[in-house]
Amino acid sequence: MESHLSIHQVATRTGLTAYTLRYYERIGLLAPVARAAGGQRRYAAADMDWLEFLLRLRATGMSIQGMQVFAQLRSEGHTTAAARRQMLEQHHATVLAQIASLQQSAQVLHQKIAHYRAVERAHPQADKTLKRKQL
Repeated sequence: MESHLSIHQVATRTGLTAYTLRYYERIGLLAPVARAAGGQRRYAAADMDWLEFLLRLRATGMSIQGMQVFAQLRSEGHTTAAARRQMLEQHHATVLAQIASLQQSAQVLHQKIAHYRAVERAHPQADKTLKRKQL
């Protein structure tokens, strides 16, 4: 990776907009980003690592407020390690519960699909009727 990236390069790499990156900085999710002589933001490798972690939290459904709390604790250093661990453990448990629920839903869908395949095999005319209606 280049040593320092512009906001547009970071936006391209992360899929976030430049507006979102500035918003994340404004609300404290990102520490103030270093600036070039002309005032343009220059993101370092550490900024990118933190952004990638934030994107993981967001992908798992953590709220902006939750990410803000985590970012604040992170900014306070090692003394908050236990609090950050507890936050992540609680969020991990929530994610696992969501995964279990989705797996149950996927199983029900799988069973319903199998049912309709069996109906189609037993009643091949039903499928032809559907095709005629679609035309």
